[in-house]
Amino acid sequence: MWGGGNVAQKTILEDIDALSAAGLRSLIAGLLVAPLLLFVEEGERGQKGWWRSLFRVSALFALALVVQQIAYLDSSVTNASFLVNTDVVITPLFAWLLMSARPLPSTYLAVGMTFAGLCLMSDGGVAGIGKGDFTALLSAVIYALWLVELERHMRQFGRPIATSVVQFLGTAVVALPLGALNGGVTLPGLYGAAPELVVLGVFSTALGFGLITLAQRFTTATHAAIIVGAECIFGALAAFLLLGERPSTAALAGGAMIAAAIVVVALSGRSTEPAVVPAQS
Repeated sequence: MWGGGNVAQKTILEDIDALSAAGLRSLIAGLLVAPLLLFVEEGERGQKGWWRSLFRVSALFALALVVQQIAYLDSSVTNASFLVNTDVVITPLFAWLLMSARPLPSTYLAVGMTFAGLCLMSDGGVAGIGKGDFTALLSAVIYALWLVELERHMRQFGRPIATSVVQFLGTAVVALPLGALNGGVTLPGLYGAAPELVVLGVFSTALGFGLITLAQRFTTATHAAIIVGAECIFGALAAFLLLGERPSTAALAGGAMIAAAIVVVALSGRSTEPAVVPAQS
């Protein structure tokens, strides 16, 4: 879902500003997911610490999404995708520092394999870093913090649908007014950005971020970061199918290395077992 949206994050900026793009995709996602609250989650509300924890998670999500979208203003799709995926390396460090989740030896191996694979797939690694790329790297740091906070929140409170809705609509509430101050969205611009908004709002946000929020009930932030490192594989596949780009031999080797790292994670035990979340009635 994320890999297929990499190109859309760049091309949408031809029609609307970055803040409006982040806000509109989040608004679409929030409106799509919110009705599920009526049918899926009717469980306990008002748990102690719920809103405080949810605010931290949602603030980090909004900041990461906005910063990543801004990065595409001055960064290529290839560089931005590579640098954002460095959260694979950063997440285990934050998980260790903030949650005392010491990685298993197999996790170190998988992180190293994923990072090496990303370098191979990035067509020269970090050699082409320029203006805007550091913004993408900053978004990777924020995404890593978000993954760790999301793991902690989901283990303690569960309710992935409600969490997703608050993250999405909270981002829209923050980003859309700022986008309006930055020039807003014109009708021609909105019309031109419509295809990208469908891809980003429905698939990359509602489904992509919604699924990882659900998954954090059952896996760790470190494992999630490694597995979603496969984003760049699907991004390359989308570029091959939609844009006619042909991956180099090094890129193919990098994709195979990332796939192998995911297998290592899948076959290894968890560094910490997720706590049991009370069943929702």
